[in-house]
Amino acid sequence: MLLISAVAYTAWVLEVVLSTGLDPVQAYISELAAADQPLGGLFRATDLAAGLAVLAAAGTALVGGGTARIGTGLIGNGTAGPRPHHRWALAGWSALALFGAATAADSRLPLSCTPTSDEECAARETAGLVPATHTAHAVTSSLAMVGALAGLVALTVAARRYGWWPPVRRCGPWLLGAELLATAWSLAAIGAFQAGRGTWALGAGQRLQVLLVALWLGVLAWSLFREEGDGERAPDRSTARRTRAGQAGRADEADQADEADQASQADRPGRARREPA
Repeated sequence: MLLISAVAYTAWVLEVVLSTGLDPVQAYISELAAADQPLGGLFRATDLAAGLAVLAAAGTALVGGGTARIGTGLIGNGTAGPRPHHRWALAGWSALALFGAATAADSRLPLSCTPTSDEECAARETAGLVPATHTAHAVTSSLAMVGALAGLVALTVAARRYGWWPPVRRCGPWLLGAELLATAWSLAAIGAFQAGRGTWALGAGQRLQVLLVALWLGVLAWSLFREEGDGERAPDRSTARRTRAGQAGRADEADQADEADQASQADRPGRARREPA
């Protein structure tokens, strides 16, 4: 499901071979799915598929009976409920669920026109004469990116803190840094466009932002696939500490029992001498 979402979330690369009439360097990525675009239905469908797939993956991790197998640590002994020391995993999967739900909603609230390439559309948007879906689309797009960023942060921290998912541990910090830079670029470009100062390559910034999210989903999917193939998950540090402590406690108990047996055996000949024949 994560791989499906990663592939569907990068469907915008089809603009390389399809004639969309939009400049990929300048245009909002959401304009590909605008209601007045001939291929808008295709890109709305891929956004919906991406959102529903990642929502299903996150939901499986949060409530499925096999959550321990994919490293969330939410289900430890057959009973549902988060472990206190796995809160980062719970936060990460919840954030990905938000990302998926917001992306799916985003696809159902398309722009009515393309403001970066249509001056009339931009003027109507500035005057507030566009449908309410423009505002709703901005809200759902923002929520989707907040969910993606929060999921990237939380699951990367979980992987590094609990010793899970080697690909996520290695690539997560780099992807996070690049995603933060791309997000800053996109926000600055949007602000410049809305202030009438040009687009600042807004489209390129947004496409890089979305591409990095798709790469992150792919890395997470690969990590889970490798873990499933290994057949077991490496125990997290806190679990290992508790295991070692339990083994040490059992060893102490065994030593004490041995000492008691030796003392009892040493005292037994004395008792035998004191007994009458």
